[in-house]
Amino acid sequence: MFSGPIEDRLAIRELHDSYCDAVLRTDADDWGALWTEDAVWSLMGTEVVGRDNIVKLWVGAMAQFDSVSFLGIPGSLEITGNTATGRYQTHELLVENGEPRVAGGRYDDEFIKIDGQWFYTKRIFNLVSQMGGQKL
Repeated sequence: MFSGPIEDRLAIRELHDSYCDAVLRTDADDWGALWTEDAVWSLMGTEVVGRDNIVKLWVGAMAQFDSVSFLGIPGSLEITGNTATGRYQTHELLVENGEPRVAGGRYDDEFIKIDGQWFYTKRIFNLVSQMGGQKL
């Protein structure tokens, strides 16, 4: 379930960790810098193409929450040269209008390495479970 050079696996793990940290801080610049210019984000049936459009959607989504805690665990990662695919399990605690909600999900990811740095080229999010609050 995990294959490829350990250095690349660690770099992609740090990409995921940077993603979680940027969500926690609601930092659109740091979050957006993790995607390629032509990336694709599929969020429960809504597909957005291009980094600028992805960030715009994310900023709008994050604005509805009082706070968000976002954690993730890699489930698989297969690296082939300068591209990779992986699966990432997520756990989110979202607070909206003072009401907490817990959501679990899964990302199916595609990555590319450009000038020694890994980026997301595609993230497909699927909601697995949720508790509390309104439906996502």
